[in-house]
Amino acid sequence: MANFKNEKGNPVLMKMVKAIQDNKDYLGEVDGLIGDGDHGMNMNKGFTMFGKEFGEKEFTFSEGLYELGNILFSQIGGSMGPIYGTVFMDMSDAGEDFEEIGVSELADMLAAGLAGLQEIVEAQVGDKTLVDTLSPAVDALKESAGAGEDLSSALVKMKDAAKKGMESTKDLVAKFGRSSRLGERSRGVLDAGSVSCCIILTAMADGILENL
Repeated sequence: MANFKNEKGNPVLMKMVKAIQDNKDYLGEVDGLIGDGDHGMNMNKGFTMFGKEFGEKEFTFSEGLYELGNILFSQIGGSMGPIYGTVFMDMSDAGEDFEEIGVSELADMLAAGLAGLQEIVEAQVGDKTLVDTLSPAVDALKESAGAGEDLSSALVKMKDAAKKGMESTKDLVAKFGRSSRLGERSRGVLDAGSVSCCIILTAMADGILENL
């Protein structure tokens, strides 16, 4: 069973950067339906800053997550900078000692990111936030690890779980952020954070799969 070598961080992080850049306008459109419409712009700003500074450099996957998280935490506006910054930096802390990353290691890293997020935001599954995408992805990896599945199969299942989690937010009422003021009127629209989280997790998984 092939594991992912932590040292191959650059191609994975750059795939994540491109995914956000490619979806900047879409994220803005989704956010504009029940939010202030700046999610795509802010995310693109942070990810592009990381890409320009680190695109030509070599770094481990965990180092890249830390540097990206640090930029998002300190350089972009809105609530999502600190949120994603915390997720990525806590993932990095959990994975910094791994030379190779298999299913259980990646599950531990993502779980650490989710735990860090829930220390600063009390959102749970069902509250129409990125937790609705991230938590099922963590659960899928943990299930795959418990079943002894290989990393390739686990990543496919993780992507599917993230997508289903994202899609579930369409029928939910927002409990956090600007959109929570809309109450029932927030139903029927995807949560922008859950969409960006799905885009990021999918790109991360695809980047890892391409570099096994």
